[in-house]
Amino acid sequence: MMANGIDGCIDNGIDLVASGQVDATTVAGKRLMVLSVSAGNGHVRAADAIVAHARADYPSLTVRHHDVLKLVPRWFSKVYSDMYMALAHRLPEAWGWLYRTTDASSDKPWNVRLRRLLQAFVAKRLLTEIHRFQPDIIICTHFLPAEMLSDIRFKQKITCPLWVQVTDFDLHHIWMQPAVTGYFVANDELAYRLYAQGMPSARVVVSGIPLMPGFSSAPDRGSACAALGLDPRCTTVLLMSGGAGAGLQESLVQSLLAQHAALQVIVLTGRNQGLHDTLRTIEAFYPTRLRVIGYTNEVYRLMACADLAITKPGGLSTSECLAMGLPMLLVNPIPGQEERNAAWLIQEGAAVRADDPATLQFRLQRLLSDQPRLAAMRSRARALAKPSAANDVLQAARRAVKSP
Repeated sequence: MMANGIDGCIDNGIDLVASGQVDATTVAGKRLMVLSVSAGNGHVRAADAIVAHARADYPSLTVRHHDVLKLVPRWFSKVYSDMYMALAHRLPEAWGWLYRTTDASSDKPWNVRLRRLLQAFVAKRLLTEIHRFQPDIIICTHFLPAEMLSDIRFKQKITCPLWVQVTDFDLHHIWMQPAVTGYFVANDELAYRLYAQGMPSARVVVSGIPLMPGFSSAPDRGSACAALGLDPRCTTVLLMSGGAGAGLQESLVQSLLAQHAALQVIVLTGRNQGLHDTLRTIEAFYPTRLRVIGYTNEVYRLMACADLAITKPGGLSTSECLAMGLPMLLVNPIPGQEERNAAWLIQEGAAVRADDPATLQFRLQRLLSDQPRLAAMRSRARALAKPSAANDVLQAARRAVKSP
């Protein structure tokens, strides 16, 4: 039992308060640790959303957010992130094959043992941070820390609740770990799939995917457009391709502006500085119709201006669109999780998909000229939205801490 008498903390036989490694005032309150992985932007954004809501709505809760790739040896972090970027963005078909193959078959025992040995070796600093902070609950927004800590928790080195926030509309088998306490998932379909694999309903919360507080109180279209110098009466399309700005092309932006004379276009370039600079040059020729925005934490303001989003089907970006009631034209999905996200959104009537520039132009024109269909898609997006996901996660987390 820990010195503070709270159930569900770390039990490693060391009184960290007495040893001076943890401040006693920190131990006296409830503590939440959120673990993400910066392989892709969505996992970090989901974690940031949980932290932002926690600090705004639960000021007595002490919160820490760690990117696990900053707590492992540099070589492991580089190999892990570089391999993901190389496969997902440069060799997407290889990534898709790996995703489908590993999802369809169980791990070989030797593969599991090898992976666990490697993870135990690289997780030492992560475990040290957990020992120092002594969380009452841990939430992972990526499968890597969930897998690392599941094995450690199984060995009773960690006894606090360990929850996993799934950040897509699909559930790959690697997210399923034996010692995980429970799951926060995007929709009822994922919950059903967990039940089918024997997960008790009490350990599954259909929360949605956590979004930043701005999506719960977004500005109206008029004020959002005024801030960007756009006309709220004109049709506006938002182009975005994730935090890295991957997939956007100068030619697409020029084509949209040339072929749709009354169209206003907002382009979110993320951290792609080269694309941002190129498009800013084009913006000078379309001062009333084109707005180029770099990385921003206020995407909800851009979405409030838009009638349609052209986007990759990442779990976070599409959840943001749903929260804003924004229909989607999906492009460039990464084979694997994004392909499955796209399939679900299309099935539910909130999106359509285009796989090449000509099809994109055709479907965009068809959507913009069919206002009843666009309105129906907007209605479906709102029906699917879960803008209070982060709050639902935090409420469930508090219940998990209180339960024996």
